[in-house]
Amino acid sequence: MASDAAHIDEESNEAPATAARAEARTGGRERLWSPLFVAIVAATLCCFMVGQGLNSGTSVFLARMGNSAAFAGALAAVFSASAAVARIVCGPLVDRAGRLRVMAVGAVLLLVGTLLPALSANDTVFVVCRIVQGVGFSAATTASATAAADVLPRSRLGEGIGYYGLGQALAMSVGPALALLLVNTDPAANLYLGLAGIAALCVVLTAFCRYERNPSRLPATAAYRRLFEERERRAADAKPEESGERGLRRIFEPSALPGALPMLVLSPAFGFGIFFAGLYGTTLGVGNPGLFYTLSALSMIAVRLKSKSFMDRVAPIKVFTASTACGLAGFALLFAAGASEIAYYAAGILYGACLGVSMPLNQSVAVKNTPPERWGAANALYLLASDIGIGIGSAIWGVVNDAAGFPVTICCVMGCILVSWVVAWFSYPKPARPR
Repeated sequence: MASDAAHIDEESNEAPATAARAEARTGGRERLWSPLFVAIVAATLCCFMVGQGLNSGTSVFLARMGNSAAFAGALAAVFSASAAVARIVCGPLVDRAGRLRVMAVGAVLLLVGTLLPALSANDTVFVVCRIVQGVGFSAATTASATAAADVLPRSRLGEGIGYYGLGQALAMSVGPALALLLVNTDPAANLYLGLAGIAALCVVLTAFCRYERNPSRLPATAAYRRLFEERERRAADAKPEESGERGLRRIFEPSALPGALPMLVLSPAFGFGIFFAGLYGTTLGVGNPGLFYTLSALSMIAVRLKSKSFMDRVAPIKVFTASTACGLAGFALLFAAGASEIAYYAAGILYGACLGVSMPLNQSVAVKNTPPERWGAANALYLLASDIGIGIGSAIWGVVNDAAGFPVTICCVMGCILVSWVVAWFSYPKPARPR
């Protein structure tokens, strides 16, 4: 780990002369918000809104159609399994076939899988559509995560990934709230029509994410541009680039584990927020449980706007410590929310702060610890960890809640947050020693 960190430190200090001139023109900071980056962040927001909206709204839709909760749970498992398998394929595919192709195909599959349930309520159609949704969601998000890292200047990579992660984190709050609103309209199929409209917008946005054939559009220190220029030099010198990756390393990038492992342990806490926070508020008799998600979304925005002051300047473990502290405080307020609606709403603010910082932070650690030519596999591993944590965690919370109630479940969630901090303490790369 220490050698990896030292390698990263040395690489980040190697800026070409063109980057130095660019920084001089912009007051010492390279440009972050390019049209490409805006398009990628917007596409990510749309994709995650559809994915999380489908996860939250499908069970309610099926209940209104007279289906059992067991069938809804089986469909959730189908989505998670297909998404996990797709991650295995999409990681190396993004690195070999290109970001745009995989992102576009994934967005189209997500659109088709979302639209079909509005046209047919057949059980077989639902199973097939959940598979298509899972594959499309995984392909689009793996490619977009890699593309976001591609187009950012090296000196602001952590800050930029933080803003990219805002789209992902916001969708985990806005998506479920929107889905519940749509599914409770008449007809309930408006859930799929509305989410299909967002998926269609995602398809349109992918058309603006063209940079692979013209890397000169990217910042001088952007990893993809430097990788492209290195390949051009290799080709000119008649030195073909060789890949020695074999077995699982060809599919996943082990160097991304320092960011993926804490996320694997922490994401069950976010699974509780997605699937059970609204239900918990309803059982408590809270007047507007959906406000939990609204406040968490606003909190995420506020945190991300302040990210430039700490994401690339403060040691990751210190940032993660503050994030997990917010998470623990938020769930402690949820535990005490039976006596106060204000505590329930305040918990949403702290939950949003934890979600808005920890997800992009861990993704940034995974990417920075990985060679640029392996960013597709690195993002696939990171996102797979998040998918598995949310899926398995949510299933466990359902069983624990039925057996012991929400207070015990919330205590277990807080335990996950604490363990994730311990995992991060041991897995995060140590800062390079002063020279």
